[in-house]
Amino acid sequence: MTSPETDSASSSRSEADPTTNPVRWRILFVLLVSIFMTLVGVSIVNVALPSIRTGLGASESDLQWVLSGYALTFGVVLVAAGRAGDIMGRGGLFLIGAAIFTAASVAAGLAPDAGWLNIARFVQGVGSGLLNPQGLGMIQHYFRGDARGKAFGYFGTAVGFSVAVGPVLGGFLIQLGGPELGWRLTFLVNVPIGVIAIVLGLMWFPRPLIIRLPRKGSGLRSLDPVGALLLGLAVLAILFPFVEGSGDARLWILLPFGLLLVWLWVGWERRYARLGLSPMVDLSIFSTRSYTNGITIMSLYFMGITSIWVLVALYVQEGDGKTALESGFFGIPAALLSAYAAYWAGSRVARLGRKLVIGGLLLAVFGLALSIAVVIMHEAGHLSVWWLMISLSFLGLAQGTVISPNQTLTLAQVPLDYAGSSGAIMQTGQRIGTAVGIAVITAATFSTLAVSSWSIAIIVGFGSIAFVILLALLVALKDLRERNQGRAGPLR
Repeated sequence: MTSPETDSASSSRSEADPTTNPVRWRILFVLLVSIFMTLVGVSIVNVALPSIRTGLGASESDLQWVLSGYALTFGVVLVAAGRAGDIMGRGGLFLIGAAIFTAASVAAGLAPDAGWLNIARFVQGVGSGLLNPQGLGMIQHYFRGDARGKAFGYFGTAVGFSVAVGPVLGGFLIQLGGPELGWRLTFLVNVPIGVIAIVLGLMWFPRPLIIRLPRKGSGLRSLDPVGALLLGLAVLAILFPFVEGSGDARLWILLPFGLLLVWLWVGWERRYARLGLSPMVDLSIFSTRSYTNGITIMSLYFMGITSIWVLVALYVQEGDGKTALESGFFGIPAALLSAYAAYWAGSRVARLGRKLVIGGLLLAVFGLALSIAVVIMHEAGHLSVWWLMISLSFLGLAQGTVISPNQTLTLAQVPLDYAGSSGAIMQTGQRIGTAVGIAVITAATFSTLAVSSWSIAIIVGFGSIAFVILLALLVALKDLRERNQGRAGPLR
C-alpha cells in the first residue's frame, strides 16, 4: 500500500511533468474521437454531393462552396487558434471547437436550402480549425520520445480509418435515407460523436488545461490580434483563387496580394518580438531546418497525394460507369493499410527517423507507377478496373509511413510554448498544398481530357502527382543528410 504522502508526491510529479500523467492516454482518446468526427464529415460530404444537388436543388456553384467554404474557414483560423490555445489553454478551445463543429453539423443536417447549408459548412470549418491545432499541441505537451511517436501513430490510424469508413458510410446512409433524407444523415451522424467527445473532454481534461486567461496586464496583446488578422487575410487571399473554382481570371490578383500580406505579417511579428511582447509565431523556429524541411515535405506531399482520390472517383464513375458507392470501395484497402502503417511507423519513428518518410515517399511513387500500368492494361482490355484497389494500396502504406512520422519529426524541436501555433503552421501548409494541388492537377487532367481519352487524362494526372511526390522525396533526402551532419537545428 502507498501512504497519502506517497500518493500526493506522485500526483505532484504528474502535474509537474505531464508526460508521466496516466490521464494523457484518455486525453488522446478524446482527441482521436474528435479528429475522426471531422474527417468522416469531410469524406462523407464528397459522396453526398449528388444527393445534395437533388434534395436541395443546389447549383454547381452551391456544390462547389459546400466543399470550398469548409476548407477556406478551416485554413484561415488555424494559426490564430493554435496560438490562442498556447496562451489560454488548449483543452478549452478544443472543446469549444468540437461544440461549434457539432452544432454546425445539426444546422447543416436541417438546412432548408443551399445557402443555409453553405453557411453551416463555413461554421463547421471554424470549429475544425479551432480544435485541430489544439490536438497537435496537446500531443506535444503530453508525450515525449517513443510515446510521442506512438501517439502520432494512433493519430494517423484514426485518420486512415476515418477515410476508409467515410465514403462507405456515406453511401449507406444515402441509400438508407433516400434522396431527401440521406444526405442530411451524413451531417447528423457527426452529432452523437461530437457529444461523446465533449462529455469525455469535460470529464477527463485536467482543469488547468480547460481555460486560463492571459496574464494580468497583457490583455489582448498576448494574443497578437494584428498578427492574427494579417496572417488570416494572407491565407484567405492565397487560398481563395484555388478553392473558388469559378474560372474568373481577376481572382488571381489576390495571390500576389496574399504574398504581400505574408511579408507584412513577418515584419509585424519581428517588431512585436523586439518590443518584448509575445508574437503569434516564434519566427526563430524557421531557422530549425528539421522544422522547415518537414513543413515543405508535408506541403508538397498534400499538394500531390490528395488529388489522387478525386481523380480515381472521376475516372471510375465518369470514365468507367461505376456508382458513387462502388467508387467509395476503391479507397478502402488503401485507407485500412494507411491506418495500420501509421501505427507501425509511430512505434519506430524514434529509431528510424527520416528513413521512414523516405521509404513512404518511394512507396507512393511506386503505387502511382503501378496505377498508371493498371489504367493502360484496363483500357487495352487485359485487366479489370478493380485492380486499382491493389495498386492504390501502396499509396495507403505510403500515407501511414509519411504523415504521422513527418509530424513527429517536424515538431520534435518546437518549443512547447509555441506547440499549437507551430503545428498550425504545418497544417496551414497542408491546406494550401491541398488547394493548389487539386486545382492545378485536376485542371491538367481536364485539359488533357478535352483533347484525348480518359485513360490519357488519368495518366497525365497521376504523372503530375508523381512529379510533386518526387520533389518531396528530394527534400526528405536533404533533411536526412543534414540530420546525419548534425545540422537539423537546435534542440528545443
